Amino acid sequence: DSKPISLGLWDTAGQEDYDRLRPLSYPQTDVFLICFSVVSRASFENVKTKWLPEIRHHAPGVPFILVGTKLDLREDEETLEKLREKKMQPITTEQ
Repeated sequence: DSKPISLGLWDTAGQEDYDRLRPLSYPQTDVFLICFSVVSRASFENVKTKWLPEIRHHAPGVPFILVGTKLDLREDEETLEKLREKKMQPITTEQ
């Protein structure tokens, strides 16, 4: 509809030290981008165990977009070898 929009992005700290401060940036949020590394199982698990519960508690009803990062490492032999050594593999789109 040709209306200009304003986009503001805040990259909040994920460390536990900031757990009490981070929600202060949540009021008036229209959508959350929850990012995780596709080559880190822990990063992906944190979506379910930390980030979703936190935003649902502090900003109920606000939608989120799940963003997988480091997609290029899905084909990086060094990264794949490190994952294989740990009997792991990159996160898939189906997961």
